[in-house]
Amino acid sequence: MTSEFASPHTPPASGPPAAGGVDLTGRAALVTGGGSGIGQACAAALSRGGADVHVVDLDAGKAKTVADAIGGTAHIADLADPAVIDTLPADIDILVNNAGLQHIAALPDFPPERFALMQQVMVTAPFLLIRRVLPHMYAAGWGRVINISSVHGLRASAYKSAYVTAKHALEGLSKVTAVEGAPHGVTSNCVNPGYVRTPLVEGQIKDQAAAHGISPGDVLSDVLLSRTPVKRLLEAEEVAAAALWLCGPHTSYVTGASLPLDGGWGAN
Repeated sequence: MTSEFASPHTPPASGPPAAGGVDLTGRAALVTGGGSGIGQACAAALSRGGADVHVVDLDAGKAKTVADAIGGTAHIADLADPAVIDTLPADIDILVNNAGLQHIAALPDFPPERFALMQQVMVTAPFLLIRRVLPHMYAAGWGRVINISSVHGLRASAYKSAYVTAKHALEGLSKVTAVEGAPHGVTSNCVNPGYVRTPLVEGQIKDQAAAHGISPGDVLSDVLLSRTPVKRLLEAEEVAAAALWLCGPHTSYVTGASLPLDGGWGAN
């Protein structure tokens, strides 16, 4: 993948990663926010592993495009509406809770309705989805719940009160799911990426560069990656590879964990 924000340390583009020996033939997967970014990469990786993938997104066009590309099924859903959950399939073996949104503002200026919306999409919807699919997983004696959290599920940054709160809550939900699911062969884990190369992040870089009168490269190195020893953006495919690994044959003992993909941010 090429980008104007690439660095000398960016891994060379070499096409989509292989399934890495993970055989998901006969498994059904559901990925929220699957129409772009990390969700799209996860949907593609799971499909290459052999899973039948349900792509859930608010954007009908994006959901259909991704689903058509991988031979999956598109579902148009606004996860802010709890009633939508019951319209999604329940016979799911792999659930990837990825959908999310961001809003940046100081606490005194943070709109309460925006805060509530973000909790609904990033905490309540994952809870309702987990609750919906667990009976099938329990009956099958196998299941994987993968929650795309964030480095902000483990750490805090200013001006991101709703996002940090939601991701910390998702961490707790994931751990409870792991404890309850263990006797039934169900694992639950969080994947905790740092800044990922997505259109949203690249747009933020350009906006900050314009606002502060500095170059996009300086925004990347001096603002976004100031606390990260590995000075590059994470690729969505790298996050997807971690999610796929958690579905593999050697990870049944990995549960209740948070897997940082943060370039060493948490080591500082």
